[in-house]
Amino acid sequence: MSNPSVPVSRRRFCAGVCQAASGATFATIFSACDGGSSPTGPSAMASQLGTVSGRLAGSTVQVTVAGSALADVGGAVLVESNAGVFLVSRGGESAFTAVEAVCTHEGCTVNGAAGDMYVCPCHRSRYNRAGKVVNGPATANLRQYSSSFANGVVTISL
Repeated sequence: MSNPSVPVSRRRFCAGVCQAASGATFATIFSACDGGSSPTGPSAMASQLGTVSGRLAGSTVQVTVAGSALADVGGAVLVESNAGVFLVSRGGESAFTAVEAVCTHEGCTVNGAAGDMYVCPCHRSRYNRAGKVVNGPATANLRQYSSSFANGVVTISL
């Protein structure tokens, strides 16, 4: 405890002020890193999507549905292929959506999901299943690709 009647030296006062300012600065930085309740923060933590391989066939990428999250309506996966990486989701019995998995903010591979949102692991941009930006810092939508479904295989047209 300090005695209010004893004067504090200038050096001790400045050191105390610097320590307090440093503590406040670190608290601000760390609260920003944990995301807080920001819509782009991890308050609703994203889970990493399952990854499946896509087969390049001419100007298409083919993805087998069986054995992946795409087997169920509402499922989504990250598809890796020689033609690039894609996010594919199943919206109905034979309705699939395919978008490019490269974040439009700084080019990171979007590989996470929180509910029906895709989440970029680098800066937490969020996109809906159609690839539209919901929360930044990204400002441009993900590129969409047409897709078709037959015989248990989703075909993404490039």
